[in-house]
Amino acid sequence: MSLVTLQKLLSLPREQTTVEFKSNLNEPKEIGEYLSALANVAALDGHDRAWVVWGVEDGTQKVKGTVFDPFKQKIGNQTLIMWLQHLTSPRADFTFHECQHPNGKVVLLEVHPARGAPVAFEGQRFIRVDSHKVKLSDHQGKEARLWAMLGPKEDPKEDWTGVLVEGATLEDLDPAAIVAARHNFTEYLLKSESDTSRHADIRTEAAALDVPTLLNKARVTKQGRITRAALLLLGKDEAAHFLAPIDAKMSWLMRDADNATGTGQHFPVPFLLASDKLLTRIRNEQEESLPDGTLFPTPVPWYDPWVIREALHNCVAHQDYSLGGKINVVEHPDRLVFSNLGQFLAPSVEWMLAHQSPPEHYRNQWLIDSMIRLRMIDQQGSGIRRMFDKQRLRFYPMPDFVTDKMVQGLPRVEVTITRQVLDAKYTKMLIKRTDLTLNQVVLLDRVQKQRSLLPEQVRELKALKLLEGRAPNYLISSKVAEWTGQKARYLRERGMNDKYYQDLVVQYLQKYGQATRQELDDLLLTKLPEVLDATQKINKIRNLQQAMRRSGLIERTGPRGAPIWKLLASNSIAK
Repeated sequence: MSLVTLQKLLSLPREQTTVEFKSNLNEPKEIGEYLSALANVAALDGHDRAWVVWGVEDGTQKVKGTVFDPFKQKIGNQTLIMWLQHLTSPRADFTFHECQHPNGKVVLLEVHPARGAPVAFEGQRFIRVDSHKVKLSDHQGKEARLWAMLGPKEDPKEDWTGVLVEGATLEDLDPAAIVAARHNFTEYLLKSESDTSRHADIRTEAAALDVPTLLNKARVTKQGRITRAALLLLGKDEAAHFLAPIDAKMSWLMRDADNATGTGQHFPVPFLLASDKLLTRIRNEQEESLPDGTLFPTPVPWYDPWVIREALHNCVAHQDYSLGGKINVVEHPDRLVFSNLGQFLAPSVEWMLAHQSPPEHYRNQWLIDSMIRLRMIDQQGSGIRRMFDKQRLRFYPMPDFVTDKMVQGLPRVEVTITRQVLDAKYTKMLIKRTDLTLNQVVLLDRVQKQRSLLPEQVRELKALKLLEGRAPNYLISSKVAEWTGQKARYLRERGMNDKYYQDLVVQYLQKYGQATRQELDDLLLTKLPEVLDATQKINKIRNLQQAMRRSGLIERTGPRGAPIWKLLASNSIAK
């Protein structure tokens, strides 16, 4: 087969978008990029295969032979083939072939077209334009056409996670995951039974269930047949090929204070076990907290364990698997960022908090039903609100949801859990006020973080006299400042009126006779409102100077590039 294919490829007049001739290229990263480019262009051009051929001279199509051996090459302790599999997303479908030609050995890389989503290598997608390998993101027209072609072909009303997997059996499920599923399902049954006298019988009955019955009752399988949800939650890693081209894994990555990438790790299915393994990588050290009414500090973890587990399992439950991406957890020194692909189905997080109910439909209803029964997520609609309530009770910042983010043309939902207490006294005193709703606390939390607010949110807080200032420099009002003992901070943030700053300038000029712009900056910068950034403070000082010049208080002398400011001769001591 390989020799026949080789002869067909050699008969081509030159390289094609789906055919690349190489001599002895064996750089793994370059091979991975070609793998991405060829899989994507094969899908875009409607070809059933794409090829890289080693041992053939480009331009002449003469066989020269190659020393490249993909079957023996290793990267670290991984074979080249496994290394390429792990770094392509969704996992590329490819095969290496070797054939003997009279002029030497030839190696062929057979690449199947991308399916479900464009193939990326190390997070970057490539494509071929003529005979050149380029980044897909640099060719937006091709990128848009490719995504349109690779979109889900199934009935949009059909739940992807509830589809039966042809050929998969109970043998494709991980035994350890099944043991964990039995334990969790038993706990689910116990929680559902209010009559505690029945608990012993429930444990006995659950322990006696055979595996098919257990998984049927837990809504993981359908009449003993394997669903995609079953493979996601309980499947062996080696059975992940049933989910192709979906890249079924979750990834943990650490970044430092400069956002530089540190260590990381991928966790494949079964997700029931993988989530616990990932959570052990997250640093969750203890710090001392001093609750009201006691002089003894209490050690508390940086993050509430339930909150981080709920955030991760929400990503599993709501990921749009048809888009082919991974679930990501990025750990920064002061926060955790969880993300999954797919649109946020509810109108907004605020809507979820206000209605305390789930959306009308879920993307992965079968998977969610399974996860509820396996105690991975709370009952529908209550998990997000409970995350906010737990952070509120800890006096920690509220979770931050970004529901409209686009990354490389794909919708993404992100939630950030911050471990750093922004202002302990403010937070404790404010959250304890019983007349504030959770939604109002969330909005004031955004003000403390200097995050944007919608016009209707601004109106709500101002109507309650909780907010002052103008966009984008809103600040907590004097009313809130009085509640929380923050009067000094409130004055620092609000700043003084312009007459205060003008009097400072006049007094300085009366004492020293003149001032450079730098000297006026040194005089005023530290006294301006803290909500202003550096550029806004410089502009504020310039506007003050111009206003004083126009009103006849001061004048500018010297060159424009190095002005000297003085009091006007007619201007005596300002009162």
